[in-house]
Amino acid sequence: MNQEKTKIIISGAFGRMGKILIKETIKNQETSLIGAIINENSKKAKEQQSEIKKDFLNYFFLKILKNNHERNLLYDVLIDFTTPQNTINNLKYCIKNQKNIIIGTTGFNEQQLKTIKSAAKNIAILFSPNFSIGINLLYNITKYIASIIGKYVDIEIIEYHHRNKVDAPSGTALQIGKNISESMGWNFNKDTIFQRYGIVGPRKKNKIGYSVVRGGDIIGEHKILFADLGEQIEIIHKATNRSAFARGAIKAAIWIKNKKMDYLICQTYLKIFLLLKKIK
Repeated sequence: MNQEKTKIIISGAFGRMGKILIKETIKNQETSLIGAIINENSKKAKEQQSEIKKDFLNYFFLKILKNNHERNLLYDVLIDFTTPQNTINNLKYCIKNQKNIIIGTTGFNEQQLKTIKSAAKNIAILFSPNFSIGINLLYNITKYIASIIGKYVDIEIIEYHHRNKVDAPSGTALQIGKNISESMGWNFNKDTIFQRYGIVGPRKKNKIGYSVVRGGDIIGEHKILFADLGEQIEIIHKATNRSAFARGAIKAAIWIKNKKMDYLICQTYLKIFLLLKKIK
């Protein structure tokens, strides 16, 4: 018996991730693209109208005018890889329509994160700074290593991204650090080193150091270093194509389609997904 396809709306359709999400949603046999959201007030949309029409001429579009959605569509899940404020607006739209949402946006402030978690009282939300299977496996691997040797080594997280990324460190790098802190019983906000400049003195123990690289068109690389005297362990994940993030988000959308109100993180989804052996 064929299952009904998951009807998806994609927000940020003209962004890097949006374009790939559209193509991957159309390719996926379990999903149907119902609408794509473009913020027509954005500078990019205004300057590149002809390119938008050329790229997406055959697609149906739902536009946002002054942060209000023009029409209600019969969709199951909205996938959002945009900006924090756009995500909050899309969240309100999903609550209004009682539909679930996948959030891959990063750079939220504390109040916005509280808003997202509060919204989970009404709908199911799957929130992750990174939807690649590899990164979510890396989350668990680094937690495990830290739980065994974290007290004895120096832990550094180095992340690399393209020149246009606006937030630093990346949401993925921050999540790695939070996971390690949790496994060690540390306070992430107090036990993290984000800046080093000048004579900073010897490195303190039980701290997580961050380094950020921005340049060119690097899609994303994360390196976690566990450095001891005489030996080091490095765990590295490199994204070579954004389609890995898109496919992970689409699989998550299929999975969350019929879920009831809940706030979920990608590691939770990954564990269940692997258990059911549904990763294709």
